[in-house]
Amino acid sequence: MPLDALSHNARGMARMDLRRLRAFVTLAEEGSVTRGAERLGMQQPQLTRLLRGMEAKFGTLLMERLPRGVRPTEAGTALLTEARQVLAKVEGLRGAVDRAARGEQGHLAIGFTGSAALHPLVPRTLRQFRTAFPAVSLTLEEAATQELVEALLQERVDAAFVRSDIIGMPEVRVESILDEPMLAALPPGHPLAREESQPLPLARLAPEAFVLYHRPPRPGLYEPIITACRAAAFDPHVVQEAPQLPSTLSLVAAGFGVSLVPASLRDQAPRVVTFRALAECFGLSAPLRLATRRTSGSAPLARFLDMVRQQQRNGDG
Repeated sequence: MPLDALSHNARGMARMDLRRLRAFVTLAEEGSVTRGAERLGMQQPQLTRLLRGMEAKFGTLLMERLPRGVRPTEAGTALLTEARQVLAKVEGLRGAVDRAARGEQGHLAIGFTGSAALHPLVPRTLRQFRTAFPAVSLTLEEAATQELVEALLQERVDAAFVRSDIIGMPEVRVESILDEPMLAALPPGHPLAREESQPLPLARLAPEAFVLYHRPPRPGLYEPIITACRAAAFDPHVVQEAPQLPSTLSLVAAGFGVSLVPASLRDQAPRVVTFRALAECFGLSAPLRLATRRTSGSAPLARFLDMVRQQQRNGDG
């Protein structure tokens, strides 16, 4: 039968199980029914029946019987080439499935608010994850908390770093990562800056003009700051609101007023800004939370959560 008999019997190969293909490749590599059967862990008659069944399916001889052993015919050589490619592809698929099941391959979308991204834990976790799992495609999205919640519910992101608790959303799980202290940020030449090493009573900021990070309806740090000031017996005089925390510090540096910011922003600030710890904070802190869908179950996300929790246990950040 001519060589193109294999193409005429393509449907036969499609129905052929991988076990028979592996047996054929092994037999061709060993050149001996005896050695091939030993390598495959089967009896010689069983391997011979497999070969004959394949030849019957294709309607042509695949192995030439020699006085000592066997070797592929021209048609068998063509089958051997194709069989090796099929088996390699199957092994590749199995490896991809195994890696995906272990969370080592796939896709992960991470969201974060602008202020959350300024905490060193967030970029460090993202960097370590990319290094540890290079086969996971990582997509990043920066947005306000409400937009990130909507992205979670719409499954556009898998997890989101936020700066506030998310209330009234049973579909969203919020995990506390850390609570960092807030610092008073003072403009250059401010009298209170001269006592930099001493904790600052919050009440001493009562006469000051305040620059704050945007007010509600966006959840964030605005309301907790107002609440803490009122607990210190004054209503802060807010003269300017900034859309982003870094711009808050720029306005402080320009002399618009004082502010209260997360401690992690100290390294982001202009040098002329002075920071002072608060003597009492009245429950004021800058939370870092990680929000996910309660139904989220992807293996890459599980890997990412494990990495964040490990840093939390190690006290990183």
